[in-house]
Amino acid sequence: MNDLNKMTIVHDLWIQGAHFGLLLVKAALILLFGRLIMRFVDRLIRKLMDKRGVEPSVKTFLISLSNVLMVILIAVSIVGALGVQTTSFAALLASAGVAIGMALSGNLSNFSGGLMILLFKPFKVGDSISAQGMNGTVKEIQIFHTVLVTGDNKRVYIPNGALSSGTVVNLNVDKRRVEWIIGVDYGTDFQKAKALVERLWTADARILKEPAPFIALQALADSSVNLVVRVWVEAPDYWGVYFDMNRSIYEAFNAAGISFPYPQLTVHQGS
Repeated sequence: MNDLNKMTIVHDLWIQGAHFGLLLVKAALILLFGRLIMRFVDRLIRKLMDKRGVEPSVKTFLISLSNVLMVILIAVSIVGALGVQTTSFAALLASAGVAIGMALSGNLSNFSGGLMILLFKPFKVGDSISAQGMNGTVKEIQIFHTVLVTGDNKRVYIPNGALSSGTVVNLNVDKRRVEWIIGVDYGTDFQKAKALVERLWTADARILKEPAPFIALQALADSSVNLVVRVWVEAPDYWGVYFDMNRSIYEAFNAAGISFPYPQLTVHQGS
């Protein structure tokens, strides 16, 4: 190979390298400005929806959807900037659509589940719910997941598909019923126990008069006589009343000589 051929090869490599370098710079600039535009669009959508008073649940869903669409748009732009024909790229995606759809069937289910949640509104951002074995306050409704914040400040991501098709208990109500099952010894004076409990709920201003509190003998169990106590409270007072009454009933029954039995088994032996 003579010197002229070597120079031609070096020149061609230099041209191709420079061209590819320019493509990389172009792609990097698209990525940089794409991220800036993405942030601008995110702030703009938030501002417009805040101005129009859009519900937080709808707002978080639309922002999440907008971010996903922007990421796809930036990715396609970068691929085009690197010299790949976007028409060929689109055709490739179309031909692989079935496989992608099967691979993402769970996410598609979650996406449609998110739409169903926004449409029928079984809950919204700020509601306290119980679902999929978790209890918490709805923080965000994203396109694929709903974010709950639990009582101990954990963030739980539940798929929207499971929420839209499963059982959801919405605890965001005005009033809630508190219930206790209290086991006492056989031979305990029921009227005495009832009077003690009635005195306790009368002394607690958080317990509502309507619906009226209720106490009854629920069951004659193996080792105890079980009393059921039910009262109604404002929803924010639920746990405070529940724990305070637990303590008050325990102390009042002990002071009155009413015992809480241990599980026991009586064995009769023949002679």
